Amino acid sequence: MDNWILYIIAGIAAGIISSMFGVGGGILIVPILVLGFSFGQKSAQGMSLFIMLPMALAGAIRYKLNPDIPINLPVCGMVALGGIAGAMIGTHFVFGMSSIILKRMFAVFVILTGVHMLVKSFPKAAAKELPHVENKTQRTDV
Repeated sequence: MDNWILYIIAGIAAGIISSMFGVGGGILIVPILVLGFSFGQKSAQGMSLFIMLPMALAGAIRYKLNPDIPINLPVCGMVALGGIAGAMIGTHFVFGMSSIILKRMFAVFVILTGVHMLVKSFPKAAAKELPHVENKTQRTDV
């Protein structure tokens, strides 16, 4: 535990970035633990889940208390129930995988997610260039 101050700084950074962008701990905390602190991939993933719980709860409460941001709790509950089932299934698969395959799958997931979000951040330009593309707006009524 010689690195306790670095662990706290990493937690502060992860908390700030995750609450600003709504990303889960895996995108931030797993690479920090694996690359920055030399934990194994599976250990980092398990630790990330423990770390995320209080961090996500604190951020979620802050969002819910802001009257300008509508939070649909029934939808949150349904997605959470599905997430619990998914976590049980996902961990079953992870326990049988090699760490290197898991690390590569994680890297591909992060890259593909980033590319997808980048491409989707330009919907108006794409809709202007392709007249057959319908310009969809984000739902705010939930």
